[in-house]
Amino acid sequence: MSGTEPSKKRSRMAGSTLEQLKALTTVVADTGDFEAIKKYQPTDATTNPSLVLAGAKMPQYQSLIDEAIKYGKANGKTINEQVEAASDYAIVRFGIEILKIVPGRVSTEIDARLLFDKYDITAKAGELIRLYEDAGIAKDRILIKLGCTWEGIQAAKVLEKEYGIHCNLTLLFSFAQAVACAEAEVTLISPCVGPILDWHVRNTEHRSFEPQNDPGVKCVTQIYNYYKKFGYKTVVMGASFRNDGQIRALAGCDVLTISPSLLEQLSNGEETIVEHLNEAEAKQLEIKKVEIDEKKFRWMLNEDAMATDKLSDGIRKFAADAIKLESMLKERLQKA
Repeated sequence: MSGTEPSKKRSRMAGSTLEQLKALTTVVADTGDFEAIKKYQPTDATTNPSLVLAGAKMPQYQSLIDEAIKYGKANGKTINEQVEAASDYAIVRFGIEILKIVPGRVSTEIDARLLFDKYDITAKAGELIRLYEDAGIAKDRILIKLGCTWEGIQAAKVLEKEYGIHCNLTLLFSFAQAVACAEAEVTLISPCVGPILDWHVRNTEHRSFEPQNDPGVKCVTQIYNYYKKFGYKTVVMGASFRNDGQIRALAGCDVLTISPSLLEQLSNGEETIVEHLNEAEAKQLEIKKVEIDEKKFRWMLNEDAMATDKLSDGIRKFAADAIKLESMLKERLQKA
């Protein structure tokens, strides 16, 4: 990628760093904690087995888990069927509560253990959407969140085009994944900034990076500029931040999803926000169009050691939390 360095625009809005950021970028809360969502008033929020597992351990959310247990008992013949039903219901139930607070959408994650089968993914997505619709929630307020395997991207393509179900592709660490998502016309992607930084700190001679040279920031910037240059409609949502410098370096990005601790830091901060990403300026950059198919996707991903490591590691960790959630629900179901 080449071209002149985009001019930087400072936020003209007075107020905290968070308020200034919201003037340039849609802010999403990366949490299942309803109180945190109420406090920081993001447009959207997300939930997944990891966040539900954390919430399920909090006394204030026990009534939601009780409802999930009741649903599982009524909708499964075997204990395994009851656990699956209860798990799906718990994830959706948390999503419903979030939607009572945020004006936008909630991202609801598909079990990472399904990420290598397009048909299993589409079936599970349909079941989650049905649970939302049974509760009176229109599918337009839901983003089905999928890990960014080739099968996950192709499932998202089917869900978007054939069923009108909007998708959020996560565990995205590489340009190849981003291009494939754009070609599939998915609604939104969540490139993971912090884990990219983590890998480079562990696997290179560098132990720290200035925000503009942060490899995670550079990845999102490359993706954003490519999307805007070629007019892709897929929304870019930077995710999984390690520090507020990464967030400030991506001001102007379509969406940023931020943890409560970093939202608190930004809310208390007074640094002037500078717009680093801008659609009009991206369109002026000299960027080559990339054609991608399954063969090229797999090769490009294979050649990117960081993305390969982080994708497989992320799938394992999300799967482990899904298993922990199911184990907790199974214990509760057996006692019910």
